[in-house]
Amino acid sequence: VQEEHSCLSDKTGRGDTGLESAEATVLMLGMTIPAAGRRNGRGLLAASACVLLCLPLAAAFTATPVTFGRLPAHTVAARASGPLRNVALRSARAAPALSTLEMKVPKIIQGGMGVQVSSWKLAREVCRAGELGVISGTAMETVLIRWLQMGDPDGLYRRALAAFPDQGMAQRILDKYFIEGGKADNKPFRNPPMWTLEPNQDLVEATILGNYAEVWLAKHNDDGTPVGGEGAVGINCLTKIQLPTIVNLYGAMLAEVDYVLMGAGIPMEVPGILDKLAEHQDAKLAIDVDDAPDTMYTHFSPAKLWERTGTYKIEKPLPRPSFLPIVSSVTLAQAMLKRATGAGPTKGIQGFIIELPTAGGHNAPPRGFRYDAAAKSHKLSLNDKGEPVYGEKDTVDLDKFKSAVKGLPFWLAGFYARPEKLQEVLAVGGAGIQVGTSFAFAKESGLLQSVKDDVLQRVQNGDLTIFTDPVASPTGFPFKVLELEDSLSVKDKYEARPRICNLGYLRTPYISKEGKLGYRCASEPIDDYLKKEGDLAATEGRKCLCNGLMANAGLPQVYNYKAKGAEENYVEEILITAGDDINQVRQYMKPTEDGRLEYGAIDVINYLLGRFKEEYTAEHNLYSDADKAEDPKVREALLAKKQELAEKIQEVDKQLKTGK
Repeated sequence: VQEEHSCLSDKTGRGDTGLESAEATVLMLGMTIPAAGRRNGRGLLAASACVLLCLPLAAAFTATPVTFGRLPAHTVAARASGPLRNVALRSARAAPALSTLEMKVPKIIQGGMGVQVSSWKLAREVCRAGELGVISGTAMETVLIRWLQMGDPDGLYRRALAAFPDQGMAQRILDKYFIEGGKADNKPFRNPPMWTLEPNQDLVEATILGNYAEVWLAKHNDDGTPVGGEGAVGINCLTKIQLPTIVNLYGAMLAEVDYVLMGAGIPMEVPGILDKLAEHQDAKLAIDVDDAPDTMYTHFSPAKLWERTGTYKIEKPLPRPSFLPIVSSVTLAQAMLKRATGAGPTKGIQGFIIELPTAGGHNAPPRGFRYDAAAKSHKLSLNDKGEPVYGEKDTVDLDKFKSAVKGLPFWLAGFYARPEKLQEVLAVGGAGIQVGTSFAFAKESGLLQSVKDDVLQRVQNGDLTIFTDPVASPTGFPFKVLELEDSLSVKDKYEARPRICNLGYLRTPYISKEGKLGYRCASEPIDDYLKKEGDLAATEGRKCLCNGLMANAGLPQVYNYKAKGAEENYVEEILITAGDDINQVRQYMKPTEDGRLEYGAIDVINYLLGRFKEEYTAEHNLYSDADKAEDPKVREALLAKKQELAEKIQEVDKQLKTGK
């Protein structure tokens, strides 16, 4: 076993292919695979029964020896008996050498919500509970820069920057943006440069530091020690925001992010990019450029980055995070498994999140729906409220999906924040659920406190409504908007806002009639958009999501502009997104001593997992007389099942008691 383990470790490096991971799983169980079997996969068949008894089938395709159902390799080995026990224990001790990545498969994924709604505090709390906490990777350089200009209360970001491997880089951003005591409330923020295909060094450094700091804070306690435990931390990036993607990922990987989640597009190239970045290799990403005659790319070179800084030396590979694309159909999942650029039989993909149109933020459009600003053909596919109409074609057949994804774990998102929904997913072979909206209004989220207070109070008094806006987002994807009177969801209120584009994350590159590269956004000033050969019809109904979502996190821009009748300069207002199950927060919220309504991330997790203890306990009680069975083999089997259920109850208890 040790010899085979050594050969496997030498051959795979990080061990990030599915077949090699299946071998690793067998090795953990104390079994060897003949060389011929490794070449053609037949050797796995002999061991499959033992593998299936100890781990779900999904484990055979994940990127590494996994922890699934909270059973790490040492636990599997410890439960082995007879001649295999010592061999299994030796293999379990050696297993970490197989890979720098440990695939942690949670039941609950806290959804990624930008800008900084899924903050490091929220992700850390979910991670502490043994599940997957996810930070938003949207506009993190702007988030970091604005917090520094606000004086970095409590020194949180400076603490993260102090852990960054290149202190010269960290000091440069502090020198440029940090304001002791914070800027005046009526003064505008300094913004970083907007992204282009060839960003300058300052922007690249700020982006790396912003993503690094957010992940680092999510993975560390207030005293700087690692959070530890069975939980994990991921980062969610929008595929449509292409230009910063590679740099975002590299910054997060420097902080050893565990997962990367990406939706709002088809991230075919990302698995291969993760493979390259783990080795500090050059990477490129094809960019959607309107009217470009040929494919255009953005490039990133870690070696050149560190060469320019002159103060950091690459010494070892980075942990390669698990990759979970967010999809809305079986067809898209199949396409990614066939055409994605990552290594191994699953193309560098470790699982899928199936997101239904009831989820918050950006949604996949209905099948056959296409926003056409000029022809306005999309209006034929809208309901009486003006929302896209989803139908039978937009449902996902889970049996077909499970078959199509080759045993990879999958999670369901969109109206799944209910214990019975979680159990349904597990019953059909899924790994669990992704929950966004219920976490968005938890006390640890980055959403402005006044917004959380207002929304929870309104929910207590009656149901809130969500509008699926087909045109608000410049991405062209439908976007969920929470209808609130004091927000930019109100048409007149938005029209009173100065039309400006000063962050530019959703700008689209284009080639002009003169053959020059430019950038435009349908939410920018209309005259500017028309000068860039944009279509006037495309500006109708568009909203500036970049600035609205930044305001949601308490980081609003201040403009040298006064609204009609106002005495003070205009301050950016909020634009809240949430899923259709916004009213589900009633299940968790409770009054505080000062009369507010509040709940924590752990309350959401306890609610979702609590049903498991009830069912495990009921089943455990059925085996109360197991020790009285006359047949020794039957008695042994019944007692083993009773012990298994007792351990499941203990594990749920452990999670339910986690949290502050």
